[in-house]
Amino acid sequence: MARFRTHLTLLGSAAALTAGTLAPVQLAGAQPAAAASYDWVALGDSYTAGVIPAAGDIFEIPRDGCERTDLSYPQVIDRDLSSLIELTNVSCGAATIEDVTFRAQEPIGRNVPGLPEDPDYPFPPVPPQSEAVKASTDVITVGVGGNTLGFADILVKCLELGQGSGGVGTPCKDDLAVGIPAKLTKVGTDYDQMLAKLHEKGPHAKILAVGYPTVIPKDTSKCRYNDIHQFFSITPGDLDWLRQDVLEPLNKAIEKSAGAHSSATFVNLYDSSEKHSVCDAGKWVEGILDSDDRPTVVHPNAKGHRNAADHVTSAILNAIAPND
Repeated sequence: MARFRTHLTLLGSAAALTAGTLAPVQLAGAQPAAAASYDWVALGDSYTAGVIPAAGDIFEIPRDGCERTDLSYPQVIDRDLSSLIELTNVSCGAATIEDVTFRAQEPIGRNVPGLPEDPDYPFPPVPPQSEAVKASTDVITVGVGGNTLGFADILVKCLELGQGSGGVGTPCKDDLAVGIPAKLTKVGTDYDQMLAKLHEKGPHAKILAVGYPTVIPKDTSKCRYNDIHQFFSITPGDLDWLRQDVLEPLNKAIEKSAGAHSSATFVNLYDSSEKHSVCDAGKWVEGILDSDDRPTVVHPNAKGHRNAADHVTSAILNAIAPND
């Protein structure tokens, strides 16, 4: 129990958890690259930004507290398509849909309760991410919605309520289920407003609405109760509820909103990652802690970002392909 309380203090600022920095390298004698043909702006939350050590090193110098990492999918695609695409990546850990649309965000960096204060905290607010979109922008990717739903808070509550249950019952569902439909409705409303704003800012841009990967397997018997590298004290019954009534509807809300806007296309990451959940041997999403006991609190690792990069790359190439 004491070990649980120690780990639980790390959960409140999940998107802020990273380690290390990677300085940019300038190759001696390198010639300037030709200008890329298309302008791409990447927007989103921690599932876009990376944020955890298992998704690479922080590369922003100086840090702005958003914790973008070098193995996150925008950075992977940027390296793969650097001759074709010019990337502006303003994704930010802990961002909500409102932070993308209109609200300046105060990044939380690594200022995690229970750990020494981040030496660079507090960070100045970063502008609403939509401000990075210009009239000349060709492609916008956006992966956001989980923080508007309040998934991190739901996760923490499920961990708390599952303590001492022996893995039996659905204590989290029993406590929280009544409030989920209203949260999903807000996701849909805010997402519609965001897409309208992005189209206004970049009227010629193709918007790619990136969904969330599989986090919880269909067969929750794979998930070991009280395993800190999986979902720790969340019961199998609550994991089934989280998958069916929270996470899958979140993706459906995003897909529905994208489908209602002619400038937007939904990018499905869920199906391709189905056998790579937190509880699978070949996981693409880390559990509460990773295998090195670093806090990760259910975020994609480098393999998960590589899968996202593959699907988003395909969507970008389709978006910029000349019309027949």
